Amino acid sequence: MLSAFFATDQPATFPVTFDSWYTQPAFCRFVDKTLKVPYVGTLTADDLVVLKQGQQRLEAFDVQLQQEHHETVKAKGRPVFRKLSITYKGEQETYYSYCNTHHIHNFGKQRCVINHRKADLSDSATYFISNKLNWQAGGLTRIRRHRWPVEVYHEEGKAAGLDQYQVRDFEAISRHIALVAVTYSLLRAAQHDEALLHKLQRHVQTTLDGSAGSWRRNTQAQALWTLATFIAIGLSQGQTLQDVMEPLLAVFAY
Repeated sequence: MLSAFFATDQPATFPVTFDSWYTQPAFCRFVDKTLKVPYVGTLTADDLVVLKQGQQRLEAFDVQLQQEHHETVKAKGRPVFRKLSITYKGEQETYYSYCNTHHIHNFGKQRCVINHRKADLSDSATYFISNKLNWQAGGLTRIRRHRWPVEVYHEEGKAAGLDQYQVRDFEAISRHIALVAVTYSLLRAAQHDEALLHKLQRHVQTTLDGSAGSWRRNTQAQALWTLATFIAIGLSQGQTLQDVMEPLLAVFAY
């Protein structure tokens, strides 16, 4: 897929970024040596950095760096983790980043970034690597940050039925994925529908948190409300429950 993409007129410097699943030595070498394009990969806490004293898990290396950082800050020296800001979708995000070139076990020499979101470094770190040894933390973080919506779509897409297909051939699977993508896009578009927002908040009386999952649950609740209203109106007009439900049951049974 990447080979086909870069076989087009895409600029050779167009960077690619991927999560820890794809950040494997063979794949990184393919991107670097065969495609000859920059990448930003993602490591886990269990990956190993090669230091003078031997190999060390990234999580332990991060703890060591934190200790050095706090000692240096206390002595009013240069901090190990530098504060940086990037712009993402029009908003400023702040990180505390360590950036240096290290040998990563099985990957070779890499530009390595360790990021925290809290100034006291008490939160869990994220670990990035790149084959561009002269790139800095801000640029690497910004590139990797644009991968996050893919993670969100994958997680929320599963809730919308992405992993619930029961079909066998590729055409049917493609159609299923396409329908889920349309559903997800409609949920995203619905967030900008002021009339629908007003109706949801009036009927369901809830506060939407902005996620596609929240909108999906609340639009389902709104659909239930509409069905109950339809039945109540029919009963108030003298229809029997059988009369009200008969056309609905016919549709479901069909």
